[in-house]
Amino acid sequence: MSIASDILRGHTETIILARLLRSDSYGYEINKSVQQATGGQYELKEATLYTAFRRLEQNGYISSYWGDEGSGARRRYYRITPSGKEFYYRSRDEWDRAKQMIDTLIQEV
Repeated sequence: MSIASDILRGHTETIILARLLRSDSYGYEINKSVQQATGGQYELKEATLYTAFRRLEQNGYISSYWGDEGSGARRRYYRITPSGKEFYYRSRDEWDRAKQMIDTLIQEV
């Protein structure tokens, strides 16, 4: 069963930051790791991903740099900043509280 993207849409930035907590990465690699982690049930659309990168960078939650792959391809890598880590943990706490509340509200009697 596929999870409705509406449920996850508001958490795109938190999903990206969670991936960047592990290591610096670039867009395609992040999207690929999301697909693998969800068994192919969810993927970030390219426009959504890069819009989120811009927002995160403008807010100071991530920074970017150009990586040199040696094969001629230049990739823009992203790294999480200290304020990005704080934002991630706040967002994660909000998700946990919301999940708990939804679990309570939809629990069978």
